Amino acid sequence: MVLTDDQCSLRDAARRFSRERLLPFYQQREKAGGLDRALLREIGSLGYLGVDLPEDLGGMGLDGVTAGLIIEELSYGDYNIGTAAVVGALLAAILARNAAPALAQQWVPAIARGEAIVALAITEPRGGSDAANLRLGAKRAGDGFVLSGEKTSVTFSDSADAFLVFARTGTPEEGARGVSAFLVPSDSPGISSTRFDDVGSCALGRGSVFFDDVQVPASHAVGARGKGFTQVMQGFDYSRALIALQCLGAAQASLDEAWAYAREREAFGRPIGQFQGVSFPLAEGDSMVAAIRQLCYHALALRDAGQPHTAEAAMVKWMGPKTAFDVIHQCLLTFGHYGWSKDLPHQQRLRDVMGLEIGDGTAAVMKLVIARERIGRAAVQY
Repeated sequence: MVLTDDQCSLRDAARRFSRERLLPFYQQREKAGGLDRALLREIGSLGYLGVDLPEDLGGMGLDGVTAGLIIEELSYGDYNIGTAAVVGALLAAILARNAAPALAQQWVPAIARGEAIVALAITEPRGGSDAANLRLGAKRAGDGFVLSGEKTSVTFSDSADAFLVFARTGTPEEGARGVSAFLVPSDSPGISSTRFDDVGSCALGRGSVFFDDVQVPASHAVGARGKGFTQVMQGFDYSRALIALQCLGAAQASLDEAWAYAREREAFGRPIGQFQGVSFPLAEGDSMVAAIRQLCYHALALRDAGQPHTAEAAMVKWMGPKTAFDVIHQCLLTFGHYGWSKDLPHQQRLRDVMGLEIGDGTAAVMKLVIARERIGRAAVQY
Protein backbone atom coordinates (compact mmCIF):
# COMPACT_ATOMS: atom_id res chain seq x y z
CA MET A 1 0.00 0.00 0.00
CA VAL A 2 1.29 3.45 -0.95
CA LEU A 3 0.94 5.99 1.84
CA THR A 4 0.56 9.74 1.48
CA ASP A 5 3.19 12.13 2.78
CA ASP A 6 0.86 13.13 5.63
CA GLN A 7 0.30 9.49 6.61
CA CYS A 8 4.05 8.85 6.60
CA SER A 9 4.66 11.89 8.77
CA LEU A 10 2.03 10.86 11.32
CA ARG A 11 3.30 7.27 11.35
CA ASP A 12 6.90 8.37 11.83
CA ALA A 13 5.96 10.70 14.70
CA ALA A 14 4.01 7.89 16.40
CA ARG A 15 6.95 5.54 15.81
CA ARG A 16 9.37 7.88 17.56
CA PHE A 17 7.00 8.37 20.47
CA SER A 18 6.41 4.64 20.81
CA ARG A 19 10.08 3.73 20.83
CA GLU A 20 11.13 6.54 23.14
CA ARG A 21 8.21 6.73 25.61
CA LEU A 22 6.47 3.35 25.52
CA LEU A 23 8.93 0.58 24.67
CA PRO A 24 11.48 1.16 27.46
CA PHE A 25 8.82 0.91 30.19
CA TYR A 26 6.52 -1.76 28.72
CA GLN A 27 7.43 -4.36 31.36
CA GLN A 28 7.37 -1.87 34.22
CA ARG A 29 3.77 -0.97 33.43
CA GLU A 30 2.74 -4.61 33.78
CA LYS A 31 4.42 -4.82 37.18
CA ALA A 32 2.58 -1.66 38.26
CA GLY A 33 -0.66 -3.54 37.54
CA GLY A 34 -2.68 -0.64 36.22
CA LEU A 35 -3.02 1.67 33.27
CA ASP A 36 -1.02 4.90 33.59
CA ARG A 37 -3.73 7.53 33.23
CA ALA A 38 -1.20 10.37 32.93
CA LEU A 39 0.44 8.55 30.03
CA LEU A 40 -2.96 8.00 28.42
CA ARG A 41 -3.65 11.74 28.63
CA GLU A 42 -0.27 12.45 27.07
CA ILE A 43 -1.09 10.12 24.18
CA GLY A 44 -4.48 11.78 23.84
CA SER A 45 -2.88 15.23 23.68
CA LEU A 46 -0.94 14.06 20.61
CA GLY A 47 -4.21 13.11 18.88
CA TYR A 48 -3.44 9.39 18.78
CA LEU A 49 -6.67 8.34 20.52
CA GLY A 50 -9.01 10.19 18.18
CA VAL A 51 -7.44 9.76 14.76
CA ASP A 52 -10.64 8.93 12.88
CA LEU A 53 -13.15 10.71 15.13
CA PRO A 54 -14.96 13.83 13.87
CA GLU A 55 -13.12 17.08 14.51
CA ASP A 56 -16.13 18.61 16.25
CA LEU A 57 -15.89 15.79 18.81
CA GLY A 58 -12.18 16.24 19.47
CA GLY A 59 -10.81 13.94 16.78
CA MET A 60 -8.50 14.46 13.83
CA GLY A 61 -11.14 13.53 11.26
CA LEU A 62 -8.81 11.19 9.36
CA ASP A 63 -9.34 7.77 7.79
CA GLY A 64 -9.20 4.26 9.17
CA VAL A 65 -5.93 3.41 7.42
CA THR A 66 -4.22 6.27 9.26
CA ALA A 67 -5.75 5.12 12.54
CA GLY A 68 -4.35 1.66 11.85
CA LEU A 69 -0.88 3.07 11.25
CA ILE A 70 -0.95 4.87 14.60
CA ILE A 71 -2.28 1.85 16.52
CA GLU A 72 0.32 -0.47 15.03
CA GLU A 73 3.10 1.89 16.08
CA LEU A 74 1.72 2.36 19.61
CA SER A 75 1.43 -1.42 19.99
CA TYR A 76 5.06 -1.87 18.95
CA GLY A 77 6.04 -0.04 22.11
CA ASP A 78 3.27 -1.31 24.38
CA TYR A 79 0.62 -3.81 23.32
CA ASN A 80 -1.68 -2.70 26.15
CA ILE A 81 -1.59 0.94 25.10
CA GLY A 82 -2.66 -0.37 21.70
CA THR A 83 -5.63 -2.04 23.39
CA ALA A 84 -6.67 1.25 24.96
CA ALA A 85 -6.50 2.90 21.54
CA VAL A 86 -8.51 0.14 19.83
CA VAL A 87 -11.24 0.04 22.49
CA GLY A 88 -11.41 3.82 22.49
CA ALA A 89 -11.71 3.94 18.70
CA LEU A 90 -14.51 1.36 18.65
CA LEU A 91 -16.62 2.78 21.45
CA ALA A 92 -16.08 6.46 20.65
CA ALA A 93 -17.20 5.77 17.08
CA ILE A 94 -20.35 3.99 18.32
CA LEU A 95 -21.16 6.92 20.59
CA ALA A 96 -20.42 9.50 17.89
CA ARG A 97 -22.79 7.75 15.47
CA ASN A 98 -25.58 6.71 17.80
CA ALA A 99 -25.65 8.65 21.08
CA ALA A 100 -27.70 11.78 21.66
CA PRO A 101 -25.62 14.87 20.76
CA ALA A 102 -25.28 16.01 24.38
CA LEU A 103 -24.11 12.57 25.50
CA ALA A 104 -21.65 12.23 22.61
CA GLN A 105 -20.27 15.71 23.30
CA GLN A 106 -19.73 14.79 26.94
CA TRP A 107 -17.89 11.51 26.39
CA VAL A 108 -16.30 11.31 22.93
CA PRO A 109 -13.89 14.27 23.34
CA ALA A 110 -12.93 12.94 26.78
CA ILE A 111 -12.05 9.57 25.23
CA ALA A 112 -10.03 11.29 22.50
CA ARG A 113 -8.11 13.33 25.08
CA GLY A 114 -7.31 10.23 27.12
CA GLU A 115 -9.28 11.61 30.05
CA ALA A 116 -11.98 8.92 30.06
CA ILE A 117 -11.98 5.18 29.62
CA VAL A 118 -15.19 3.57 28.40
CA ALA A 119 -15.41 -0.23 28.56
CA LEU A 120 -17.45 -2.57 26.40
CA ALA A 121 -19.84 -4.68 28.51
CA ILE A 122 -21.42 -7.27 26.24
CA THR A 123 -20.17 -10.76 27.22
CA GLU A 124 -22.08 -12.68 29.90
CA PRO A 125 -21.16 -15.78 31.92
CA ARG A 126 -23.48 -18.05 29.96
CA GLY A 127 -22.29 -16.98 26.52
CA GLY A 128 -19.30 -15.32 24.88
CA SER A 129 -19.37 -15.98 21.15
CA ASP A 130 -23.17 -16.13 21.25
CA ALA A 131 -23.24 -12.41 21.98
CA ALA A 132 -26.88 -11.92 20.99
CA ASN A 133 -28.05 -14.36 23.69
CA LEU A 134 -28.05 -11.89 26.57
CA ARG A 135 -29.75 -12.15 29.96
CA LEU A 136 -28.91 -8.78 31.57
CA GLY A 137 -32.21 -6.94 31.51
CA ALA A 138 -33.15 -3.30 31.07
CA LYS A 139 -36.68 -2.63 32.32
CA ARG A 140 -38.59 0.58 31.84
CA ALA A 141 -38.90 2.62 35.04
CA GLY A 142 -40.41 6.10 34.81
CA ASP A 143 -38.50 8.11 32.23
CA GLY A 144 -35.51 5.74 32.31
CA PHE A 145 -34.42 2.13 32.69
CA VAL A 146 -33.25 -0.19 35.45
CA LEU A 147 -30.42 -2.60 34.63
CA SER A 148 -29.96 -5.88 36.48
CA GLY A 149 -27.51 -8.69 35.76
CA GLU A 150 -23.85 -9.51 35.22
CA LYS A 151 -21.32 -8.84 32.50
CA THR A 152 -18.01 -10.68 32.40
CA SER A 153 -14.71 -10.60 30.54
CA VAL A 154 -14.91 -6.80 30.61
CA THR A 155 -11.58 -5.14 29.87
CA PHE A 156 -11.03 -2.18 32.22
CA SER A 157 -13.60 -3.72 34.58
CA ASP A 158 -12.21 -1.95 37.64
CA SER A 159 -10.85 1.24 36.04
CA ALA A 160 -13.41 2.35 33.44
CA ASP A 161 -15.20 5.66 33.86
CA ALA A 162 -18.27 4.30 32.08
CA PHE A 163 -19.56 1.11 30.50
CA LEU A 164 -21.29 0.73 27.15
CA VAL A 165 -23.75 -1.93 28.28
CA PHE A 166 -25.75 -4.14 25.95
CA ALA A 167 -28.95 -5.23 27.65
CA ARG A 168 -32.14 -7.03 26.76
CA THR A 169 -35.10 -4.71 26.37
CA GLY A 170 -37.14 -7.23 24.41
CA THR A 171 -37.97 -10.89 24.91
CA PRO A 172 -35.38 -13.69 24.64
CA GLU A 173 -37.22 -14.96 21.56
CA GLU A 174 -36.36 -11.72 19.76
CA GLY A 175 -32.65 -12.56 19.90
CA ALA A 176 -30.44 -9.76 18.61
CA ARG A 177 -33.48 -7.62 17.78
CA GLY A 178 -34.29 -7.31 21.49
CA VAL A 179 -30.90 -5.87 22.55
CA SER A 180 -30.36 -2.18 23.30
CA ALA A 181 -27.28 -0.20 24.34
CA PHE A 182 -26.78 2.16 27.28
CA LEU A 183 -23.89 4.30 28.45
CA VAL A 184 -23.64 3.82 32.22
CA PRO A 185 -21.14 5.81 34.36
CA SER A 186 -19.13 3.45 36.56
CA ASP A 187 -19.93 5.43 39.71
CA SER A 188 -23.67 4.81 39.32
CA PRO A 189 -25.21 3.31 42.48
CA GLY A 190 -25.57 -0.45 42.23
CA ILE A 191 -22.44 -1.17 40.18
CA SER A 192 -19.65 -3.36 41.51
CA SER A 193 -16.78 -5.13 39.80
CA THR A 194 -14.09 -7.78 40.14
CA ARG A 195 -10.66 -8.16 38.56
CA PHE A 196 -9.44 -11.51 37.24
CA ASP A 197 -5.91 -12.83 37.75
CA ASP A 198 -5.18 -13.10 34.05
CA VAL A 199 -2.21 -14.57 32.19
CA GLY A 200 -1.57 -11.39 30.23
CA SER A 201 -2.62 -7.77 29.74
CA CYS A 202 -2.25 -7.28 33.49
CA ALA A 203 -1.91 -3.52 33.06
CA LEU A 204 -5.48 -3.31 31.77
CA GLY A 205 -7.52 -5.47 34.11
CA ARG A 206 -10.35 -7.77 33.07
CA GLY A 207 -13.21 -8.95 35.21
CA SER A 208 -16.92 -9.08 35.90
CA VAL A 209 -19.23 -6.12 36.40
CA PHE A 210 -22.46 -6.49 38.37
CA PHE A 211 -25.54 -4.30 37.90
CA ASP A 212 -27.90 -4.36 40.87
CA ASP A 213 -30.98 -2.33 39.92
CA VAL A 214 -28.85 0.39 38.32
CA GLN A 215 -30.94 3.35 37.20
CA VAL A 216 -30.10 4.77 33.79
CA PRO A 217 -31.83 7.85 32.34
CA ALA A 218 -33.41 7.55 28.92
CA SER A 219 -30.91 10.13 27.64
CA HIS A 220 -28.16 7.53 28.12
CA ALA A 221 -29.68 5.08 25.68
CA VAL A 222 -27.35 4.74 22.70
CA GLY A 223 -29.20 4.37 19.44
CA ALA A 224 -32.70 3.12 18.83
CA ARG A 225 -34.34 0.56 21.09
CA GLY A 226 -33.50 -2.96 19.93
CA LYS A 227 -30.61 -1.81 17.72
CA GLY A 228 -27.73 -2.24 20.18
CA PHE A 229 -26.43 -5.52 18.82
CA THR A 230 -26.47 -4.22 15.26
CA GLN A 231 -24.48 -1.15 16.30
CA VAL A 232 -21.66 -3.10 17.90
CA MET A 233 -21.49 -5.67 15.12
CA GLN A 234 -21.00 -2.91 12.58
CA GLY A 235 -18.10 -1.59 14.63
CA PHE A 236 -16.44 -4.99 14.96
CA ASP A 237 -15.41 -5.13 11.31
CA TYR A 238 -13.33 -2.03 11.97
CA SER A 239 -11.93 -3.05 15.34
CA ARG A 240 -10.98 -6.54 14.12
CA ALA A 241 -8.58 -5.07 11.58
CA LEU A 242 -7.15 -2.75 14.24
CA ILE A 243 -6.76 -5.68 16.68
CA ALA A 244 -4.74 -7.60 14.10
CA LEU A 245 -2.45 -4.62 13.60
CA GLN A 246 -2.10 -4.31 17.36
CA CYS A 247 -0.84 -7.90 17.55
CA LEU A 248 1.43 -7.45 14.52
CA GLY A 249 2.99 -4.39 16.12
CA ALA A 250 3.99 -6.46 19.13
CA ALA A 251 5.31 -9.25 16.89
CA GLN A 252 7.36 -6.78 14.85
CA ALA A 253 9.01 -5.48 18.02
CA SER A 254 10.14 -9.00 18.95
CA LEU A 255 11.29 -9.67 15.38
CA ASP A 256 13.41 -6.52 15.31
CA GLU A 257 14.99 -7.47 18.64
CA ALA A 258 15.61 -11.05 17.48
CA TRP A 259 17.24 -9.94 14.22
CA ALA A 260 19.53 -7.59 16.15
CA TYR A 261 20.47 -10.40 18.53
CA ALA A 262 21.15 -12.77 15.62
CA ARG A 263 23.64 -10.26 14.22
CA GLU A 264 25.45 -9.78 17.54
CA ARG A 265 25.37 -13.17 19.28
CA GLU A 266 28.19 -15.50 18.23
CA ALA A 267 28.42 -19.28 18.34
CA PHE A 268 31.03 -21.50 16.74
CA GLY A 269 33.02 -18.45 15.79
CA ARG A 270 30.40 -16.52 13.85
CA PRO A 271 27.09 -14.64 14.33
CA ILE A 272 24.20 -17.03 14.88
CA GLY A 273 22.24 -15.25 12.14
CA GLN A 274 24.53 -16.98 9.63
CA PHE A 275 22.98 -20.33 10.57
CA GLN A 276 19.84 -21.09 8.58
CA GLY A 277 18.28 -22.77 11.59
CA VAL A 278 18.25 -19.35 13.24
CA SER A 279 17.60 -17.01 10.33
CA PHE A 280 15.02 -18.99 8.37
CA PRO A 281 12.36 -19.10 11.13
CA LEU A 282 12.76 -15.34 11.60
CA ALA A 283 12.51 -14.81 7.83
CA GLU A 284 9.31 -16.86 7.77
CA GLY A 285 7.87 -14.83 10.65
CA ASP A 286 8.78 -11.54 9.00
CA SER A 287 7.10 -12.72 5.78
CA MET A 288 3.88 -13.72 7.53
CA VAL A 289 3.68 -10.48 9.50
CA ALA A 290 4.22 -8.44 6.33
CA ALA A 291 1.54 -10.36 4.42
CA ILE A 292 -1.12 -10.09 7.13
CA ARG A 293 -0.27 -6.41 7.61
CA GLN A 294 -1.10 -5.76 3.96
CA LEU A 295 -4.46 -7.53 4.29
CA CYS A 296 -5.20 -5.44 7.39
CA TYR A 297 -4.67 -2.20 5.53
CA HIS A 298 -6.63 -3.53 2.56
CA ALA A 299 -9.58 -4.19 4.90
CA LEU A 300 -9.27 -0.67 6.33
CA ALA A 301 -9.03 0.84 2.84
CA LEU A 302 -12.23 -0.98 1.86
CA ARG A 303 -13.89 0.39 4.99
CA ASP A 304 -12.74 3.93 4.17
CA ALA A 305 -14.16 3.54 0.66
CA GLY A 306 -17.52 2.38 2.02
CA GLN A 307 -17.05 -1.13 0.61
CA PRO A 308 -17.87 -4.46 2.30
CA HIS A 309 -14.95 -5.74 4.37
CA THR A 310 -16.47 -8.22 6.79
CA ALA A 311 -14.61 -11.24 5.39
CA GLU A 312 -11.27 -9.46 5.24
CA ALA A 313 -11.66 -8.21 8.82
CA ALA A 314 -12.49 -11.73 10.03
CA MET A 315 -9.49 -13.15 8.14
CA VAL A 316 -6.99 -10.88 9.84
CA LYS A 317 -8.69 -11.23 13.23
CA TRP A 318 -7.96 -14.95 13.37
CA MET A 319 -4.62 -14.83 11.57
CA GLY A 320 -3.17 -11.78 13.32
CA PRO A 321 -3.17 -12.97 16.96
CA LYS A 322 -2.21 -16.55 16.07
CA THR A 323 0.66 -15.51 13.83
CA ALA A 324 1.85 -12.92 16.33
CA PHE A 325 1.90 -15.56 19.07
CA ASP A 326 3.85 -18.01 16.90
CA VAL A 327 6.33 -15.37 15.75
CA ILE A 328 6.97 -14.01 19.25
CA HIS A 329 7.44 -17.57 20.49
CA GLN A 330 10.11 -18.14 17.84
CA CYS A 331 11.80 -14.88 18.77
CA LEU A 332 11.89 -15.99 22.41
CA LEU A 333 13.55 -19.25 21.33
CA THR A 334 16.08 -17.35 19.25
CA PHE A 335 17.43 -15.81 22.44
CA GLY A 336 18.00 -19.27 23.88
CA HIS A 337 18.28 -19.39 27.66
CA TYR A 338 18.16 -15.58 27.77
CA GLY A 339 14.70 -15.75 26.23
CA TRP A 340 13.48 -17.91 29.10
CA SER A 341 13.74 -14.94 31.44
CA LYS A 342 11.29 -12.29 32.47
CA ASP A 343 14.09 -9.77 32.02
CA LEU A 344 13.25 -9.80 28.30
CA PRO A 345 9.86 -8.67 26.94
CA HIS A 346 9.07 -11.63 24.67
CA GLN A 347 7.30 -13.63 27.37
CA GLN A 348 5.07 -10.67 28.17
CA ARG A 349 4.21 -10.04 24.54
CA LEU A 350 3.47 -13.75 24.18
CA ARG A 351 1.04 -13.64 27.10
CA ASP A 352 -0.52 -10.37 25.98
CA VAL A 353 -1.31 -11.32 22.37
CA MET A 354 -2.63 -14.74 23.41
CA GLY A 355 -5.70 -13.10 24.89
CA LEU A 356 -6.89 -11.90 21.51
CA GLU A 357 -6.98 -15.46 20.21
CA ILE A 358 -10.08 -15.54 22.45
CA GLY A 359 -11.36 -12.00 22.91
CA ASP A 360 -13.44 -10.19 20.29
CA GLY A 361 -14.13 -13.42 18.45
CA THR A 362 -12.27 -16.75 18.43
CA ALA A 363 -10.62 -18.17 15.31
CA ALA A 364 -13.52 -20.62 14.89
CA VAL A 365 -16.08 -17.80 14.95
CA MET A 366 -14.02 -15.74 12.50
CA LYS A 367 -13.85 -18.68 10.08
CA LEU A 368 -17.61 -19.06 10.40
CA VAL A 369 -18.01 -15.37 9.51
CA ILE A 370 -15.81 -15.83 6.44
CA ALA A 371 -17.72 -18.92 5.33
CA ARG A 372 -21.05 -17.14 5.70
CA GLU A 373 -19.76 -14.25 3.61
CA ARG A 374 -18.75 -16.69 0.89
CA ILE A 375 -21.61 -19.20 0.76
CA GLY A 376 -24.41 -17.70 2.82
CA ARG A 377 -25.72 -17.99 6.34
CA ALA A 378 -27.99 -20.95 5.70
CA ALA A 379 -25.11 -23.04 4.36
CA VAL A 380 -22.98 -22.81 7.50
CA GLN A 381 -24.09 -24.18 10.84
CA TYR A 382 -22.43 -24.30 14.25
